[in-house]
Amino acid sequence: MSKIFFTDLDGTLLTKEKTVSEKTMDALIRFTSVGNHFAINTGRAIDSAKAVQKENNLFFPGSYLIGFNGAEIYDCDAGKDVFRSGIPYNLVSQIFDLAKEHGIHVHTYNDDTIITPAEDEELAYYRRVIKTPYKVTNDICSDLTAEPCKIIGIELHDKAKCDRFKAAVEELGGDRLTLLYSNPYYLEIFNSEAGKGSAVKRLADHLGIAIEDTIAAGDEENDISMIQAAGLGVGMLNAIDAVKKSADIITETDNDNDGLAPILLGAL
Repeated sequence: MSKIFFTDLDGTLLTKEKTVSEKTMDALIRFTSVGNHFAINTGRAIDSAKAVQKENNLFFPGSYLIGFNGAEIYDCDAGKDVFRSGIPYNLVSQIFDLAKEHGIHVHTYNDDTIITPAEDEELAYYRRVIKTPYKVTNDICSDLTAEPCKIIGIELHDKAKCDRFKAAVEELGGDRLTLLYSNPYYLEIFNSEAGKGSAVKRLADHLGIAIEDTIAAGDEENDISMIQAAGLGVGMLNAIDAVKKSADIITETDNDNDGLAPILLGAL
C-alpha cells in the first residue's frame, strides 16, 4: 500500500537558506521511488510552491502541491487542480475595509499576482522570500479573476493590533472563515472548508490511501490541523510548543539538520 507524506515548507522541509538538504533529498527520493506520494502543504500560493519545487528539483512521480492552507490542491502530473475553495467576494471587500480601519496590511492573490491596496513595509517584508509580482489597486474585487483562496494580514510591530483585527474578522465571518497565524507576523484568512488538515483527508480520499498511511510534518500554528489529521503527525524540533503537543512524534533534529530524513526512511 502506498503512503503519502505531507510537509510544510518554511521551518520544516526547507532550511533557513530556503533549500532542501542533500540528506533530506536522498530520503525523499528513496521514499517516492517505491510508489509513495509527496505533497507540499503550505500557506503559500501555488505559484510560490511551484517556485520552491523548481529551485530544489522536487519533481517526483505522484506529487501534489497544496497551497493557501489547503484551499487549493494541484496535481503536478496532471497539471490541474484537484480542489479549490475561495473566500466570497462580499467577505473579501469587508475584510479589506476592516483592515483599513485597524491599520493592518492585507493582500490577496490571483493565480500569479499579489493584489494589494498598498505598497508598504509589510509587502516589502513579505516579498523578501515570496517573489510573486504584485499589483496595487484600490478596487480589490474588480482586479480578482476568481474568489481568492486566501487573504493574508501582516503586522510587523504590534501583534495586539493584529489580534484586534483578527477578532473583528472572526466576528464578521463566523464559521465561514478560519484565521490562523503562520508565524508571529502573518495572519492567514481562508474558507473554513479548506485548512491543511482537510487537505490531508481530501487528498488521501482522492488517492484511495487510508488515513493511517498518511504522514504530515510542520512547525507552526497553521500546521496543527494536518498533524492531527494524519496517521502519523510529526512536529519539528524547532516547532512552537502547540505543534509539539499536537504531534505523535517530534524530530530529533531541526529543519537545518535533516530532521525529516529519519521519518521518511522509517516509513519505508
